[in-house]
Amino acid sequence: MMNLLAIDTATESLSVAVQFKQNVTHRFELCPQQHSQKLLPMIDQVLKEAGTTLNELDGLVFGRGPGSFTGVRIATGMIQGLALGSQLPVVGVSTLGAMAQQAIIEHQADKVVTAIDARMKEVYFACFEAADNRAKCTVTEQVCLPENAVKMIDDKPFIAAGTGWQAYNELVHKLDGQPVPVVYPQARYMLALAEPEFAAGRTFRADTIEPVYLRDKVTWKKLPGRE
Repeated sequence: MMNLLAIDTATESLSVAVQFKQNVTHRFELCPQQHSQKLLPMIDQVLKEAGTTLNELDGLVFGRGPGSFTGVRIATGMIQGLALGSQLPVVGVSTLGAMAQQAIIEHQADKVVTAIDARMKEVYFACFEAADNRAKCTVTEQVCLPENAVKMIDDKPFIAAGTGWQAYNELVHKLDGQPVPVVYPQARYMLALAEPEFAAGRTFRADTIEPVYLRDKVTWKKLPGRE
């Protein structure tokens, strides 16, 4: 088990996790539009509680998106700074995949359908299945209309994850009354998805880190009070 620091700021939530000597220390907070002020203190706090420093870690993990443009940029910028200072390799993990992983671990899901509210009447959408207790993407991450997302969901039972499910009527109807047990991504569930990437050498240097927006920034229209 690798020693890793993971961060995520892609949605309204902020989360940090440290995996050190086979123990995981983590923090999660809902704090819309406060990520930039709270991220570094949270990292310092979790490292201290884990009893380690960046110099003792093997790598860094960040939520690469999709999600809020502002949020994804904050995580990308922070991980670049940490990677430059520590010379640690970096792995980016899908925020949709992190939610699917949580559903697999906490709710024994075989299939997870993820949808984050992307604003502009669209969702960030993907489907996952459990494979060796890890989330495996079966319908590619994309930004799409809710009605198109519904068409890509087959008839197999699934667990829903993400803010999109309660934001649009088409997805609400597809739920048919079932709960949405996982609403926001958490950094601690990115750890299991990141380890195979490190093992395979699929890592980034600080100057090559790439976030995933899915939507071209030129088309983005920031809504009042939204990121």
